[in-house]
Amino acid sequence: MVQESPVVLGVAGGIAAYKAVELLRILRESGIDVVVVPTANALRFVGSPTWEALSGRPVATDVWANTHQVPHVRLGQQARAVVVAPATADLLARAVSGIADDLLTNTLLTASCPVIMAPAMHTEMWQHPATQRNVQILRARGVIVLEPAVGRLTGTDSGPGRLADPSAIAHAVRDVLRRRPQPDLLGVRVLISAGGTRESWDPVRFIGNRSSGRQGIELARTAISRGAEVTLVAAAIEVEPPAGALVVRVESAEDLRAAMHAHAQVADVVVMAAAVADFRPADIAKDKIKKSDSGSVPELALERTTDVLAELVVKRGESRAPFIVGFAAETARDSEDLLTLGQEKLARKGCDLLVVNDVAAHDVFGSTHNSVLILSRAGEPVVLVRQPKEDLADALWDTVRNRIPAR
Repeated sequence: MVQESPVVLGVAGGIAAYKAVELLRILRESGIDVVVVPTANALRFVGSPTWEALSGRPVATDVWANTHQVPHVRLGQQARAVVVAPATADLLARAVSGIADDLLTNTLLTASCPVIMAPAMHTEMWQHPATQRNVQILRARGVIVLEPAVGRLTGTDSGPGRLADPSAIAHAVRDVLRRRPQPDLLGVRVLISAGGTRESWDPVRFIGNRSSGRQGIELARTAISRGAEVTLVAAAIEVEPPAGALVVRVESAEDLRAAMHAHAQVADVVVMAAAVADFRPADIAKDKIKKSDSGSVPELALERTTDVLAELVVKRGESRAPFIVGFAAETARDSEDLLTLGQEKLARKGCDLLVVNDVAAHDVFGSTHNSVLILSRAGEPVVLVRQPKEDLADALWDTVRNRIPAR
């Protein structure tokens, strides 16, 4: 059996280098062969014995070692993917400038495979115009630059700049390896809603739904692996958001409405995958509603929530931008009834695509698999029978990619 080429794990000299050890362990446990290429400064944080023990390979650090193998060229040429974690501000700047003063930057210059960078640095460094410009340039070149997380940094500082969770970075690497082609959504700004909204009744109770947010998360994850810049408006979700997404947390339908309108203004594609409540309590009790000794049950008056998807379609008007994808969960008698329900809803909503699934069997919410119809106002329905939600996400992005202007 022919052995697949390795993934190169580049490690730059930041304190988050210790988290790259966990990333290496996860990749190896996934069956991925890894060559670790740390910079000289990275070795100040984590030494070669650790990388060698976990990777099962000698650590490549020097362009002058094993020169007969021409490592400064071969590593990039032969890699299945290159992932740099952490990618410091200095490393990003050197990569943009094409500087090749160590083995890692040489490898980046010769890599013809997908490249993923997971930045980690102090907030001020991440938000500096020079760093943001470097990120834009790298993304324009096809590099997948994951948004850093928000949280505790070195010392007592806290803010954006924290290395994304190693498991989330590993998932991004696996997505890229699964797809393998170069990203085809480069420069496309995507806004996705996911999860189920919660409508408060009193301080401890709410009306919710069964949505886990898994399909929306997979849509975000696969869009990132295809090069898109993703903003994820997340209601209640049971799975972690993907590394690389800008996450906006919301709770109620009104929260979600405000967030979607705010971010849709700069989006090229909007995907309304969230399960947004159709109704909410007309009045919210300020105190917990207590059980009565008499056995009486309080009445719950409901009112309609705003149709966010329809509003977004109306707001864009005749411009046809952004491209809007809606989701519809239906309970149908059969496939013909499901198609009819979907076509009627597509006509009412006015979106460009409507993804319809039948939830009557209760095996969709929280499941890793799904079956859907993709409907458009022109063309035959696309039927996707039960398959992993990540594959459904890729199929939907294939459809969207064919309908939006090339970047």
